[in-house]
Amino acid sequence: RRPTVWPGQPQKLLDMLYRTLFAGAALINAVGAWTPPKEVEEAAKTSHWAVLIAGSSGYGNYRHQADVCHAYQIMIKNGIDPDKIITLAVDDVANDDMNPFPGKLFNKPTGDGTPGTDVYAGCKIDYSGSMVTPETFVKVLTGDAAGLDGGKVLQSTKLDRVFVNFVDHGGVNIIGFPRTTMHARDLVAALTKMHSAGMYKELVFYLE
Repeated sequence: RRPTVWPGQPQKLLDMLYRTLFAGAALINAVGAWTPPKEVEEAAKTSHWAVLIAGSSGYGNYRHQADVCHAYQIMIKNGIDPDKIITLAVDDVANDDMNPFPGKLFNKPTGDGTPGTDVYAGCKIDYSGSMVTPETFVKVLTGDAAGLDGGKVLQSTKLDRVFVNFVDHGGVNIIGFPRTTMHARDLVAALTKMHSAGMYKELVFYLE
């Protein structure tokens, strides 16, 4: 029922009000029936995975394990599920006799009187010691859990984003591991297998 128009009250104003109310009701009905586009649905299902690896060993290569643990802390800080972060490091630096801060690792210096951030605290290493090999790395990347005693491997899908961070020495067509090297062709083969199996939507590989 339309309200009475009092003397001096413009009919045009009331007509505008009714049009606004009807438009609002139509919008509410439309939103109630709205379904998100495919891109929105896929984004909601996207997971983030990370593989972090320090390929060296020994206190002289302190920075490699410190950098990997720093990367782990960044992943956690940005909300990546710890179960989807896979870390490989010999883990022989933090408690090395030469470490002036036993049980701790720092990836950058700080000024006098400013305490550094211990990146080793809470850094969960999934494969350590003799398990840090090219073979383990390939299995983790390609989702092959065989022979890893229940260890974590990538279980990513074509909707997921994967970050790989490899830190160590290298040379022409090779990257280093504690007791051996990995040739570029083997790494490329692993990445190709990941692509063929639909193990990522986007992949970022940091090689240092």
